[in-house]
Amino acid sequence: MALFGETKKPFSYDILREGEEVILMIDLEQYPHIPSLEDDPVCMSRTVDILSEAGTVTKIVYSQKRNYEYDYNQTLMVQEIAKLHTQLTKRRDIFSFGNLLADPNCTKWAANWYSNMQNISADMLKRDPIGAYVELKRTIRDERISIDKSTDPNYSKCAQKYIAVLHYLMRLMEKTKIISAAAQYIAGYKLDDRSIYRKIFSPDIRPDFMFTKLMATYPIDGNEIDSYNIDKNTEVTIFELPNNVQYYYHLIPPEFKLSEEKYEILDTARKIMSEHKPTRQEFIDPERMRQVFYNIGSDLIEELVQYRNLRLTSSEIDELTKILVRYTVGFGLIEVLLQDEKVQDITINSPMGEVPMFIVHQDYADCRTNIVPTSPEAESWASKLRLISGRPLDEANPILDTELTIPGANARIAVVSAPLNPTGLAFAFRRHRDKPWTLPLFIQNKMLNPLAAGILSFLIDGSRSLLIAGTRSAGKTSLLGAVLVELMRKYRVLTIEDTLELPTNSLRKLGYNIQSMKVAAALTKGSSEVPADEGIRTTLRMGDSALIIGEIRSKEALALYEAMRVGALANVVAGTIHGDSPYGVFDRVVNDLQVPKTSFKATDVIIVTNPVRSADGLHRWRRLTQITEVRKHWIDDPLVENGFVDLMKYNSKKDKLEVGESLINGDSEILKAIAGSVKEWAGNWDAVWDNITLRAKTKEALVNFASKNKMPELLEADFVIHCNDQFHKISENIKEEVGSLDSKRIFFEWNEWLKRHVKKLGFHKRL
Repeated sequence: MALFGETKKPFSYDILREGEEVILMIDLEQYPHIPSLEDDPVCMSRTVDILSEAGTVTKIVYSQKRNYEYDYNQTLMVQEIAKLHTQLTKRRDIFSFGNLLADPNCTKWAANWYSNMQNISADMLKRDPIGAYVELKRTIRDERISIDKSTDPNYSKCAQKYIAVLHYLMRLMEKTKIISAAAQYIAGYKLDDRSIYRKIFSPDIRPDFMFTKLMATYPIDGNEIDSYNIDKNTEVTIFELPNNVQYYYHLIPPEFKLSEEKYEILDTARKIMSEHKPTRQEFIDPERMRQVFYNIGSDLIEELVQYRNLRLTSSEIDELTKILVRYTVGFGLIEVLLQDEKVQDITINSPMGEVPMFIVHQDYADCRTNIVPTSPEAESWASKLRLISGRPLDEANPILDTELTIPGANARIAVVSAPLNPTGLAFAFRRHRDKPWTLPLFIQNKMLNPLAAGILSFLIDGSRSLLIAGTRSAGKTSLLGAVLVELMRKYRVLTIEDTLELPTNSLRKLGYNIQSMKVAAALTKGSSEVPADEGIRTTLRMGDSALIIGEIRSKEALALYEAMRVGALANVVAGTIHGDSPYGVFDRVVNDLQVPKTSFKATDVIIVTNPVRSADGLHRWRRLTQITEVRKHWIDDPLVENGFVDLMKYNSKKDKLEVGESLINGDSEILKAIAGSVKEWAGNWDAVWDNITLRAKTKEALVNFASKNKMPELLEADFVIHCNDQFHKISENIKEEVGSLDSKRIFFEWNEWLKRHVKKLGFHKRL
């Protein structure tokens, strides 16, 4: 955001008002040094002069390709010095030493004292206020030593008056915040050493072409505990902070490491590109729109490079183009954060510009970041999300739920605006894995164990109706995505969501016959989208399909249970719902969503997944905590009448899922019902249990094989689906060959296939 022309002299300034902010913008485009209060005494001195003239401001911004922004607290420190300097300038009587000069006994010392006082108060105070304070203290100490050594009684009398003036100045300076902040560092201070200022001042730095601010310097007292790269040009460092249980996530993206020439090219290109405002029609296909803008941007940057006679490689032009797209049709640093696979949630609170973004990190839970969004950026995001979703965001509709797809990541977004949020806009981004989750991946990260995966696989192949329950951030949608991966590709799948979160595009590319449907959000009014309950009823007229509901929130619950009563006979019906236990699900469905108790019995199995915490409260993990079947013989309360039977339940002391007594004893009505429709299993619990453990064994073997051979890609959806296909094919072949599902032979042949296939994959990779 270039606010000043190139012809302006250094330290020209303007006062801008943004809401309650009064911003002092100082033009330093032609200044030969990087502007900095902490490193540049000239910059500090001139800023004090400007503040003496400009009056009260809340923020100082230096403009020089990048914007260097000092927040309110830092600005206040400099402003106090400016006011003190003005005050001392007006109080010339203090430094005239009239009473000393009038005394003929003091004349021979007063001139030197006056010169020293002028140097401290008129010069040093502006460029090095801490040095001025230290110089006052040292001068007082030196004068006292001189008094003790002097034999001239006149000198002693005059020097005492001089010391009184110095004390007066010291008391004024001690009232300032900058001296209070520097108190712990002053011992041994050397004049003109600016290192002490670096501990007090730290600007937010952002290039001209972007609005979001970044605190580029590391936290002074931070202890680095981890670091990694998101890509070759984006650095992440995690710090532990003293007296704070929250970790600090420090991001340095490529746009903050460019040369001045590249900054100028990007700023020029952005101004040209910003003249085109994307329409709603263009945002319908964001991927295509990005590609179009990438092609235009790349050509534009190449022209600018040639015009300026610069030499940039194709990879450098590609990097600049990607940054340009991020800050024109994209979402800026949000996109960089979303490309970090370890970031699970991003929250942006209002009022903008005053608080940083917060994230939930895979390894470090809740973290504060060094990224501070601003109001212009927030308004830009809100406008783009309106266009992407086609949903309103205004006073009548202050809540917007939608999804965002960018290269390398997908996210669900909730936006809150006035009047619900009285201080403006607030955002919550829930990052989804760019590849579908799988049961082997969940085994690897200990969310569930192999036996639980075997039971889920058996239930899915048995075409049961499943509800995946849990609290917020419990992994419900991720587990539902893994359920999709377990479905055989021969079945048609219909998904219904108000915000697209399920990995339908990825599964479609992997050969699934899958149709996604988007319905109106529960809180959206005035939208042209079809209500969720109508969408569900529509699926019943679309033939035999597995039905997957993103989340059950409102009146669509009645339609879902209608679908479950019909669909459970043909294929899987599954969805997610908020609830921390089977009874919590029953209470929400029956009492909150008004589904009849008899209809609730259409639920076959409730799968509960919840976050668990460490005793110190600092760590959190996701765990599958219950697999519970819903029996059909109860009348009023399934909890009282033994309508809930735990097949598996989480033991918090052992941190693992344990088999329930009913499953051990073969007393599962749901599993027996599945067995009843299969000739080989009917009336034979041992055969059912054998098949469940066989499935568990294959999942565990795959996880172990991937770990042993350091091939994590084997746990991704494409290979897991291939493994599932082979499991079914091998099972069918052995059944035809020997007349039964011989688990030992099935596992042996499947395991041999795994080894051969992975060896073949490795050979192709080497080629």
